Amino acid sequence: MTTPSMEPVRLGVIGLGMAGAVMVYAASLHAGIKLVAAADPQPAPRDAFIRDFGGAAHADARQVCERPDIEAVYIATPHQFHREHAILAANCGKHIIVEKPLALTLEDCDAIIEAVDRNRVHLVVGHTHGFDPAVRRMRALIQSGEVGELGLVAMWNYTNFIYRPRRPEELDTARGGGILFNQIPHQIDTIRVLGGDIASVRGYARQLDPTRPTEGLASALIQLKSGAAASLVYSGYDHFDGDEFHHWIAESGAPKAADQHGAAFRALAARTADETELRVKSFALGARPYTSPRHQPHFGAMLVICAKADLRASRDGVLVYDGNGAREIPLETRVGVPGRNEVMDDLVAAVRAGVAPLQDARWGKATLAAALALQKSAETKREVEIA
Repeated sequence: MTTPSMEPVRLGVIGLGMAGAVMVYAASLHAGIKLVAAADPQPAPRDAFIRDFGGAAHADARQVCERPDIEAVYIATPHQFHREHAILAANCGKHIIVEKPLALTLEDCDAIIEAVDRNRVHLVVGHTHGFDPAVRRMRALIQSGEVGELGLVAMWNYTNFIYRPRRPEELDTARGGGILFNQIPHQIDTIRVLGGDIASVRGYARQLDPTRPTEGLASALIQLKSGAAASLVYSGYDHFDGDEFHHWIAESGAPKAADQHGAAFRALAARTADETELRVKSFALGARPYTSPRHQPHFGAMLVICAKADLRASRDGVLVYDGNGAREIPLETRVGVPGRNEVMDDLVAAVRAGVAPLQDARWGKATLAAALALQKSAETKREVEIA
């Protein structure tokens, strides 16, 4: 977190779609951040940025990166542009937040790492749910020894991901579409925050709807180098809504109606508008109002099993189950957006105090390596080891 003596980090935003819109709102409330400018090829979100946040707006990423009044950039462009934009920002001497995944290939990750190292800038890979306050509190409990050695992390999530409005590349795995690059990294990142490096993956992934030709279902058994293990399950086919397992609190932390099973599927079946256009109109900056969530964010259900206690997230904290029963550890209520606050905390700490972020460029490469290992394991039907 920032302190009163710190000057806010002057931030530019590249990409004002769904992810960028949420982060712009979160950044506007963070005491350690000053929004200066943004870039997006669409005029409507640029106009919304100028109107609602008072900054400058450009059509091209380079125009933001080359501004002398910006210290850092947040990259929320489609995945296939992450390498180009991260290297551009680094070469302009800007610190970086880049949305997950860091890139689409390990070679692209290496190119980003080289540019970041050469230009001596910091990079944070986020947002993933590994930044969520509940996950970070669980990590602290594990590392303190209070709950004993980590044994197993079990995660399940069921969403409407496949049937949301999509650009063409979001339904093309080769271009970073589907859940392996968009949703599974949330689970992998969370597992790594809690348990450390991954040794091997035995995965399964499948396309169930030929009209949405990319993976929408996956599961994996993960061996951690520590000796602990993890399992994950994810489905984006919108039949069952996993928020039923989490008190009908949405992923963002907002309360949610309990009768939304299949709603996105039905909306897609009735849709006549172009999906790319509809995505901008529905989710880009200015398309809808944003408010801070009432509860903590989450990514489905998760149970963390340790030698002395089991852990899971509640609406507003962390539940600890041990030999004395169950108790809840409440989490701090802060202005802004939980999870995104922590991303920006790490950026501010890196830029102002030189504190290297946990989720840096090398971390992002390792998370991608695990996602690619899951994909390869699903194709070969074999366990894949990770160096």
